[in-house]
Amino acid sequence: MTRRGARPAAGTEEITTPVPVSLGELARYFLRLGTLGFGGPIGLTAAMQRDLVQGRRWITLAEYKEGLTLAQLAPGPLAAQLAIYLGWVRFGILGATAVGMAFIGPSLAMVLLLSAWYVRYGGLAWMQGAFYGIGAAVIAIIARGAGRLLRTTVGRDPLLWAVVLVNALVVAWTEMELLSVFALSGASVLAVREWRERSTTAGGVAPAVVPWWWLVSGLNGVASSETFAKILGFFAKASMVVFGSGLAVVPFLHGGVVRQFGWLTERQFLDAVAVSMITPGPVVITVAFIGYLVAGPLGGLTAAVGMFVPTYLAVVVAAPWFHRITTSRRLRAAVDGVTAAATGAIVGAIVVLGRRALFDVPTWAIALAALVVLTRVRRVPEPLVILVAGMIGVVVTGLR
Repeated sequence: MTRRGARPAAGTEEITTPVPVSLGELARYFLRLGTLGFGGPIGLTAAMQRDLVQGRRWITLAEYKEGLTLAQLAPGPLAAQLAIYLGWVRFGILGATAVGMAFIGPSLAMVLLLSAWYVRYGGLAWMQGAFYGIGAAVIAIIARGAGRLLRTTVGRDPLLWAVVLVNALVVAWTEMELLSVFALSGASVLAVREWRERSTTAGGVAPAVVPWWWLVSGLNGVASSETFAKILGFFAKASMVVFGSGLAVVPFLHGGVVRQFGWLTERQFLDAVAVSMITPGPVVITVAFIGYLVAGPLGGLTAAVGMFVPTYLAVVVAAPWFHRITTSRRLRAAVDGVTAAATGAIVGAIVVLGRRALFDVPTWAIALAALVVLTRVRRVPEPLVILVAGMIGVVVTGLR
């Protein structure tokens, strides 16, 4: 099953005895990948295969495929789950923990620093201009990501296309991602495929001096313990709707963060998504930015814990008996339905976020130009597109 991961390269030599590696060496590799790795889940998983399987040979191709399959089937960010599994397969729970922290830690630290900068200087005109352009480019990046997911997760299956269409319309109309529709999508694909099988068988500005309460202060002041509980619960729930691409969580986050709780404005939410595009590592690290804006540094850490701890537990708990999962035809059918639903939700989110980010000729021009560059020019890193869009935004708003 290669729906969301990278295919092993043709001609990759299968090895049965991996080269010995220490826990420190493996953790240092993932620390570097988490610091410098861009390209989203597809780029990061491909890098792991290239470096760990074909290059260093610390991981066998069979182990890589097993980890990729488990990461595809379980909810949560794909690249982080694969990294945690590869740590587990070598050094058990200690390896899973060390690798997970090394991989996620750098991007988390970067996002928290950007969050502090945003809270302190977000009112500056040049920064507002930068995000004016960045917001338009983000729409293009999400659109390209949705196109990739449609090719890899849906293909030519009319049933999955129907699921995508329904979920896209629901999200675009309600501006929310409904878990009930997700569950119904998974159940519907399972039911239809079971029927087919049987039929075939039968025939603001921070102060200069930072006090202690800065740790729990977001854009609207000191956050309450109730807010922290909501942050933890909401992002733990959000981790259950991420299948393959971190972009799958964007519509769910929008529905909760903007509409349900009112923690951020539409503009601030787009800025949060933009920050995740700028930094390396998993896209879902944007939750730390959101948590920071709501409840300060501890809010950012709480959001990250809510997102990644369930992911870690899912891999560690499922890894010893994942063979039962990977051979379950029924579970695969249900996961296909939920994955198609997530892809449809991303398409719907493009409509919802586009209404806010693309509101005049310059923003439309930036978005279309970014989309053309990303789809037509090979090997152009997304952070570079974001940087150029931000510079254009500063110039355009300055001229006005």
